[in-house]
Amino acid sequence: MKGYVQIYTGNGKGKTTASLGLAIRAAGAGLKVYIVQFLKKGDYSEIKALSRFDNIMVEQYGLGKFVKGKPSDEDIAAGAAGYLKLCELLKENKHDVVIAEEANVAVMCNLISEEELLALIDMKPENVELVITGRGATDKVIEKADLVTEMKEIKHYYRKGVAARVGIEK
Repeated sequence: MKGYVQIYTGNGKGKTTASLGLAIRAAGAGLKVYIVQFLKKGDYSEIKALSRFDNIMVEQYGLGKFVKGKPSDEDIAAGAAGYLKLCELLKENKHDVVIAEEANVAVMCNLISEEELLALIDMKPENVELVITGRGATDKVIEKADLVTEMKEIKHYYRKGVAARVGIEK
C-alpha cells in the first residue's frame, strides 16, 4: 500500500486526537504504528490507552513544559533526539504509520529546523504513512504534504478559564 504525508495543523483542538484516531484505526487493521511526541513528557491519558496495543509504540521527547522564548539546551537536545528517532524509524522501514506529533511546534520553537522536517518527508519510504501534527505548519511543509487538515478554533471553553481535563484534553 502506498503511504502518504498527512498534516494536521491549525489553532483549533483536535490535531492530536485525529492522529491518535488514525493510529488506533491502523492498529485495528494490523498495521504497526510508532508515535514520536515532541515537547511532551508525562503520563497523558493517551499513553495509558495506547499501551494496551501491541502494535503501537509511543516515545516522548520533551521536558514536560512549555518552551517560551529561546529554548534551553535541554529542550534542543530533546528535540534533536526525537528527530533522530524519526530518521531511524523511517530508515528502518519497520512501521506502517509514523506519527511526528507536535513536530510543527518543534519547528516553531526552534527545536528542529524546517529543513529537517522537510528532510523527514523526503526520506519517507514509499509504503509508510507519515503524519505530522501541531499548529504552525510552514508553507513549505504544507506544499510537500499530500493531505493537509487545518483545525480552526471557532469557540473554545479554554477562553473562559476551563483548564485541560483528564481524559478530554490530557
